[in-house]
Amino acid sequence: MELFSELFSDWVGILSFGVIAFIIVMALFFIVFFMSRSSDPRA
Repeated sequence: MELFSELFSDWVGILSFGVIAFIIVMALFFIVFFMSRSSDPRA
């Protein structure tokens, strides 16, 4: 838990967490988007 306290105690850590969270959310969005597009024959 010391790692999380160091991560959220500095603004650089908060920004790093924000970037990591954004990349994960963007990857999930693209996975769902491309899987739905690949199953649609009209697209």
